[in-house]
Amino acid sequence: MDGGDPAADPARAAADRTGRAGAILRRAQAPAADPGAAARLASDLGPDLALALLFVSPTADFAATMAAAARAFGATPVLGCTTAGEIAGGYVEDRIIAVGFPAGDFAAETIAVPDLDRIEPAALIDAMIRARQRLGASHPGFVHEFAYLMVDGSTLREDALMAVVGHGLGPVPLFGGSAGDGTRFGQSYLAQGARVRTNAALLTFLRTRCPIRVFSFDHLDAGAGQMVVTGADPAQRRVCEINAAPAAVEYARLLGKPAGQLDPFTFAAHPLVVRVGGRYHVRSIQRVENGTDLVFFSAIDEGVVLTLATPRDIARSLESNLARLADAGPVDSILACDCILRRIEAQQKQQTREVSQVLARHNVTGFSTYGEQFGAMHVNLTMTGVAIYAPEGDR
Repeated sequence: MDGGDPAADPARAAADRTGRAGAILRRAQAPAADPGAAARLASDLGPDLALALLFVSPTADFAATMAAAARAFGATPVLGCTTAGEIAGGYVEDRIIAVGFPAGDFAAETIAVPDLDRIEPAALIDAMIRARQRLGASHPGFVHEFAYLMVDGSTLREDALMAVVGHGLGPVPLFGGSAGDGTRFGQSYLAQGARVRTNAALLTFLRTRCPIRVFSFDHLDAGAGQMVVTGADPAQRRVCEINAAPAAVEYARLLGKPAGQLDPFTFAAHPLVVRVGGRYHVRSIQRVENGTDLVFFSAIDEGVVLTLATPRDIARSLESNLARLADAGPVDSILACDCILRRIEAQQKQQTREVSQVLARHNVTGFSTYGEQFGAMHVNLTMTGVAIYAPEGDR
């Protein structure tokens, strides 16, 4: 899962410090083990930012990194999360990625959702509406808007959150990602400045003078093999039975494999989808528990019909999808949230370098996630993000 060390390529290292020449979004990166990473990143991104985002490898000291970032960035709002891998000039690991939104092009306001077990729908929706109104009033010349969401990916509460958030978005397109803990699937973390949070979410509204397009795509085709969930614990996203048989055993049987051989590589290679509203949506498996149960990355319940999906070539599909974003004009920058299972699949199929080259070619920055948010939905095995285009007068 190593996309290569940018330090080994001086040209690439320079691009990672300052971003692509003329790029609207600023980006920088530093080694996760660098005790001076936060100060270096703040210096590389430069002044006059409306917002800074940090995507922090779980190998870093997250609390110390965010405390140092809060000092280094001064008055600039800083949001951060732990990752399941980082994206900057391709797939990289053990890095801290920073993205800066220049104040001349963007305005931002963040709403913290401090306890996902006790979401107050009316209060959250009211806060969302007021934040949008304040941004619109203070920046009337910034006519484009979108929302970005960071969620603690270890909570299993993304679906409940999105059920509320969807009511407060109005016409605003949203994308986001669930923070990760590498491939350990343990505790993930968020931070707003120096304040580290768990079981929480950070929802940011942004207005900009730059045209934008929020997107979501995958690389899957629904197949013919189907199965029915006959036993589940929806609160824990746990499936105990499929086709009235132990879930892991039955899933493995349908793949022609022993249940003991199920692992993240299997789940990435043999994803499951469910048909909702005329479209297929991925329901990715995270892990096997107790040798028989399957724990999913997103909502699951009894009676759901799951269909085995067939992945297309991930690098070619990625290139095609990213290239289509240019139909609306030249893309300046892309900020993306990319499912960890896509990263695992690229590794499994020995396409990590090829996928990384596609990401670099299209100037994609972001992180690998435990789940993605798009519109009012929590999804899996997708890449979601925002494409940013230069304003008409700047092209």
